[in-house]
Amino acid sequence: MDAAAAPAGIALNPGYVSLSALSPGSSGLVVGVGTPAASMSPLERRLLELGFISGEQFEIIAEARPGRDPFVVRIGHTTLALRRREAESIWVELSRPEAA
Repeated sequence: MDAAAAPAGIALNPGYVSLSALSPGSSGLVVGVGTPAASMSPLERRLLELGFISGEQFEIIAEARPGRDPFVVRIGHTTLALRRREAESIWVELSRPEAA
């Protein structure tokens, strides 16, 4: 799935991207997991159980070098490691820096 494409049912918005496309230091809010048109896979259900629910805050903490996989993400108060292919179906809205 393309990291810049929005899942069905979510309006295409430049701020919505797949979690798998982000680098350390990125943060924002989870928009959703999977696509509303398709039934959820066991992996997508597990991601919801881990806390990737709509409206939850996330931050990319670190990534492995040289391949960027796995990467460390903080979701709410939980920190875990994910492979990029596991994070492809997590859709997020990036935080916008506040004007000073």
